[in-house]
Amino acid sequence: MAQERAKAANGVLVLRNEDIDRARCKQEFTDAMLKDLRWFGFEWLEGPDLGGPFAPYHQSERYSFYRETLAKLERGGFIYPCVCSRKDLQVAIRAPHAEDDEEPIYPGTCRNLKAEGIRAGFNSGAPPRKFCWRFRVPDGEPISFVDGNFGPQQFIAGKDFGDFVVWRSDDVPAYQLACVTDDAAMQITEVVRGADLLVSTARQLLIYRALGWTAPSFYHCPMVTDASGVRLAKRHEALSLRQLRAQGELPEAIRSQW
Repeated sequence: MAQERAKAANGVLVLRNEDIDRARCKQEFTDAMLKDLRWFGFEWLEGPDLGGPFAPYHQSERYSFYRETLAKLERGGFIYPCVCSRKDLQVAIRAPHAEDDEEPIYPGTCRNLKAEGIRAGFNSGAPPRKFCWRFRVPDGEPISFVDGNFGPQQFIAGKDFGDFVVWRSDDVPAYQLACVTDDAAMQITEVVRGADLLVSTARQLLIYRALGWTAPSFYHCPMVTDASGVRLAKRHEALSLRQLRAQGELPEAIRSQW
């Protein structure tokens, strides 16, 4: 879908390797991704193997961009440090509103916590406390956009999604911050992705607004499902591109099914 839309708009298809979590991303995975996507029929014009005007295209090499974004959000007062542990969150959080959304609604425990207080603790010789950075959402505000496929969308901040992580406690930028930073820096005009990220679009629009950047348009595609209608996940190894290729399936036949 992304390739067809790029061609129709006389645009450029960009492949970005989202490998910011270095503990889970290895070079052999990147090599396999490039090989499988080319076999499937994707033809990108900018990417980690081709280069381009907005290199590098590996997110692991773009940390300086992400730190600049984080600093700007902190200066603007849009984010706050959160020291809640996973155990704390399991006790306090309520389930996410959106069925496909994986980030539960944060109860706001650390909303009044100041970074200066944590840093003062470091300077006093106290044991360092791990913390992440969360974006403070405007509770009750409807966040609306028109999706290129599903039409008008609206999510209520604080109800459909809560204060979300933009920088993890292990010093890794979160998906929302990294994608917004890269899409803006690479001058992306349209993002094509799965419908499970509709709520993420609302979050990212808040980041764009906070930074004063122009957001791209969005086109969300239905999720690929199995014969019973269940969304495919990583556990469905038998239906991965690599396995389908090994079974002798043709990419044209696979595309026609989905």
